[in-house]
Amino acid sequence: MAHTETTTPLFESQAELIVEATPTEVYALVSDLPRSREWSPECTGGEWISGTPGTPGAVFRGHNLRGEDVVSWAPVVRGTWTTEAEIHTAVPGTEFSWAMRDSQGRAQTSVWAFRMIREPNGCRLVHHFRMDAPTEGIRKITQDMGDDERRRFITEWGAKVGADLHETLRRIKAIVESER
Repeated sequence: MAHTETTTPLFESQAELIVEATPTEVYALVSDLPRSREWSPECTGGEWISGTPGTPGAVFRGHNLRGEDVVSWAPVVRGTWTTEAEIHTAVPGTEFSWAMRDSQGRAQTSVWAFRMIREPNGCRLVHHFRMDAPTEGIRKITQDMGDDERRRFITEWGAKVGADLHETLRRIKAIVESER
């Protein structure tokens, strides 16, 4: 009998809500990553640095800002910093996803996604995040932590990401519905 290995993600969170707009209208906004400053709790904008913007393989450099109060006891990056993300999936009106890249430019198993599902009064927008293995950044944050601290960090960071997903969707809904 063949052995099947399953991977339990380090982080996985999802939020969803109904937006009174078509999946195509919602996709047009969420795939325009330079506009992410309008909806993201941390990303303050950015620019496409390679590839055709918004298509698989294109790379986006995001500019970010994190306050002192976010998991305040842990050595997370605070203030401003940049990230690079590689577009993974770009199916207009259906799904847009990207993977965070490491310092060598390799896509990591840290994937953010928006999915749009047609509903009678608009579309269901799903925002999903999954990290299978610790990213380069998570490894740096947790390298000097004991097991209890590491578990505490994973729990608190997961809660922060979950709250950010919900806030992101709330802001996207307001933008899309006001632009109709």
